[in-house]
Amino acid sequence: MVSIKGGKYQPFYGEDSTLVEVNNFLLDERQVTNKEFLEFVKKNPQWKRSNVKAIFADETYLQDWQDDETLPKNANPDAPVTYVSWFAAKAYAKSAGKRLPTLDEWEFVAMADEELANARDKVSYSENIINLYHVKFREKNPVKQSAPNYWGVYNMFDLVWEWTDDFNSIMSTSDSRNGKVDDKGLFCAASATSVTDVLNYAAFMRYAFRSSLKANYTVANLGFRCAKDINQ
Repeated sequence: MVSIKGGKYQPFYGEDSTLVEVNNFLLDERQVTNKEFLEFVKKNPQWKRSNVKAIFADETYLQDWQDDETLPKNANPDAPVTYVSWFAAKAYAKSAGKRLPTLDEWEFVAMADEELANARDKVSYSENIINLYHVKFREKNPVKQSAPNYWGVYNMFDLVWEWTDDFNSIMSTSDSRNGKVDDKGLFCAASATSVTDVLNYAAFMRYAFRSSLKANYTVANLGFRCAKDINQ
């Protein structure tokens, strides 16, 4: 894990004047791999594909694995594990004495490029990320093959999307005054009027993707990494 020195940052969502404070924390330098998740399910058989309950993972959970304890054919053991639900990622993190990063922690680290802790003012920043997001089958590549960012964190954008602990915390309803929640009225970041960086389309893509998820969903290009409080 690498140590992240916290600070205040302006998130993609919220009012223009909103600054969010992120405390110091530890973050895995790269995503959890196929090999590591395989060891987890061997030690925790309730998370094997044939045993997991539908409430915790949908029908595509680890669907590319050959069986409960065999990785996908021709899969790289050091590639990020995918087809895992939020519940499964949480369970893995807990078993390792860690947790999932919060959305703000993840986005705070994601502001960095290889040189700066906050590179969002660079014209090339979003363009480079968007280009990476459009690379097909990038999730099949092994971790740590590209350069780390300012914090020493690898693969924030070039392999898979990642679960965060509060991935759905930006979901809002079109009219919350009646106190009722209707899934059909949910949308990302409380509409475009709350977007603080309209030019950062890469961030908008992440928030739109997260807003489409439910905790038991599993996706072909969605994995995770773990975090930990600095005083643990």
